[in-house]
Amino acid sequence: MPRPHWSWCPPSISPALAGKRSDPSETAGGSERFPANSGEIDGGHQRQCEQLFPPLVVDSIDLCACGLELDSRRGDEMTTLFSKLFSRRVSDLDWRILLLLLLPLSLLVYASLPSVSSPSLVSIFGRFDFRRAEEARARAADGNESRIAVCLVGGARRFELTGPSIIRRILQAYPRSDLFLHCPLDSNSYKLSLLRAAPRIAAVRIFEPTHINETESQTRVLTPQDSPNGIQGLLQYFNLVEGCLTMIRAHQTNNGFTYDWIVRTRVDGYWSDRLRPKHFIPGQYVVPPGSSYGGLNDRIGIGDFNTSVVALSRLSLIPQLDEAGYEQLNSERAFKAQLTTQEVPYLTHRLPFCVVTDRQYPFPPGLMGVPVASISSPGPLSGAKCRPCTPACTGECVPPVMSQLNKYWSWTNWANNSIELCDAHGEWEEEWENIFDEVAGKELAAARKRLKRLSIKQCLNDFKAMKLKSASWQAPPASHMCRLGLQSAD
Repeated sequence: MPRPHWSWCPPSISPALAGKRSDPSETAGGSERFPANSGEIDGGHQRQCEQLFPPLVVDSIDLCACGLELDSRRGDEMTTLFSKLFSRRVSDLDWRILLLLLLPLSLLVYASLPSVSSPSLVSIFGRFDFRRAEEARARAADGNESRIAVCLVGGARRFELTGPSIIRRILQAYPRSDLFLHCPLDSNSYKLSLLRAAPRIAAVRIFEPTHINETESQTRVLTPQDSPNGIQGLLQYFNLVEGCLTMIRAHQTNNGFTYDWIVRTRVDGYWSDRLRPKHFIPGQYVVPPGSSYGGLNDRIGIGDFNTSVVALSRLSLIPQLDEAGYEQLNSERAFKAQLTTQEVPYLTHRLPFCVVTDRQYPFPPGLMGVPVASISSPGPLSGAKCRPCTPACTGECVPPVMSQLNKYWSWTNWANNSIELCDAHGEWEEEWENIFDEVAGKELAAARKRLKRLSIKQCLNDFKAMKLKSASWQAPPASHMCRLGLQSAD
């Protein structure tokens, strides 16, 4: 083939090579490394070389041609050529072989480094791209770079207390977070209109619950014991959680991106402090300690997209649990089995929220009893049951009560005086509103009072504003939701 233009060979070099044949002494004992015809370059070697250099800015043909001819020279002459080309002294070195080996070896070494890349990524460059994405995700979720899907599920009971705390301490704390709301319709659904104050709403689905037929695998894997509504109650809850994942996937598909993180929490969760970046850990699913009931606390979960897909697939993974031999599991044990069978590592972090409950529990709690924390507890309460109350047990009273609880059941962390206990054997005390307002602060107290005074007209306007913010809206007419809960019109 015609000799290419010597854009990389200095003028003093390329003419000297013109018409030169390889010295027989250089090829003795082996194959000739440079074609005998000085006017041609070995096409096979040339093509192999060129395949290595497409990413380079320089002309790969020029570089390869120059390199192949330079390779025919050795000793002092080779050193001179290298000095002119790279300003670096290299003697007695076959640099063509070095070039041929170094690039693929470096790529292989890079690809062999530990990585959480998907098995479907088979090319070295695919791994490289995935690694860069993982490094970006490994940065703490600072609210400026990470996309976060906040999955909010459950009934709206006491949402006048919990909703404003979720808005302030999760949604407003992370400006790039999107809300996904998945709730059953009930007489408290009108309270969800508080979410008009949410900065970003991706999808809302408020639906009238229907019976879920139980499959054979579900009846084998799940137990009705300790579930207020038996296996049907578990299936309804699992449907809420996995339905939220379906909403997230649809939003991603419609908008062409994937969330870095998913925070799955409950509508009835009160947040006493903001969710911190330290709780976002790539490749690990974060849950609170305590309230584990033989498995893992499933009242909140934080993970990257891949770990969250497993954690939120509460219904669709039941057949796999059945195949693995699991049976008679409550929600928490089924949740732990999901993660372990799918080899998703998990961590426990104390988190500043509690589940506001109207249920009554014996006091003091026994071995398998349920402690109910005062909402005024210093915390973090990590998803323990709570209510606004005048604490019945504080300070030195707490250790004897909490230490007798089964640590693998309803126990919650009480170290450093983090918890104050309510006597929850009866109804909420009459002054609960004042107690809450004092603890929550003026902003959250004002939101509670506004909802208490809410008219049907205001409710309709709030839902209208909320719908305008939402990319996807599936809900009964606002008039139905407002009138279902509010007793009088203007």
